Amino acid sequence: MKNLIYLLPVIAMMVVGAVVQAQQPKQPPRIGYLQAPPLSVVAARTNAFRQGLHDLGYIEGKNVIIEWRLRTEKSIASQLSSPS
Repeated sequence: MKNLIYLLPVIAMMVVGAVVQAQQPKQPPRIGYLQAPPLSVVAARTNAFRQGLHDLGYIEGKNVIIEWRLRTEKSIASQLSSPS
């Protein structure tokens, strides 16, 4: 009986350890970046955005995910003209 009392905490730690290992890895933060200016402006702004994130310690693809979206005049016009 005494052996069982000492054995129960060991079993409990093993179960907790198995549960902790089974948890999903934490996903990095995801940023959605939507831009609609002319293409000549996009490159300078996206580089500045990336540099600002890098200055804060974020590296694209490593500890932050950026989803880039570029809106063209055609896509904006089609969304504005389509009924909701």
